[in-house]
Amino acid sequence: MALLLLYVDDIVLTASSGSLLHHFIHTLGYEFALTDMGNLQYFLGISVTRTNKGLFMSQQTYASELLDRASTPSCKSSTLVDATSKLLAHTGPPVSDYSLDRSVTGALQYLTFTRPDISYDVQQIFLFMYVPHEPHFQALKCILRYLKGSLDNGL
Repeated sequence: MALLLLYVDDIVLTASSGSLLHHFIHTLGYEFALTDMGNLQYFLGISVTRTNKGLFMSQQTYASELLDRASTPSCKSSTLVDATSKLLAHTGPPVSDYSLDRSVTGALQYLTFTRPDISYDVQQIFLFMYVPHEPHFQALKCILRYLKGSLDNGL
């Protein structure tokens, strides 16, 4: 079995055997200019470390950079958005600067690959990404504080 992960002009290849992987790379090389970067270490914000048990995938660096970009203060929040209440459209005043809100919300989606604990909450604020109001921004800040707290605690 051979697997190919393609994102724009970046490709990750893996196969069930070394010979199959070499054959796959050689065949693709006839059609495309390829550069073999060796073992996978970092791809789309995910750092990959090989262990004797398999691959360990982490987005800690990506999350830290996102929190720095969003200027998230240190905190000890251990909770996410209140899952018992739903965010509604057009509640509260509109957010004055959409750009950071949209950028951070979009970036948070990539973190759900390795942080399923934030998936529901990110999905909730993503629903309002194009017309965010103050409650949506507050929910976004709550997720960022939660992430900051979990990274500070090594989770």
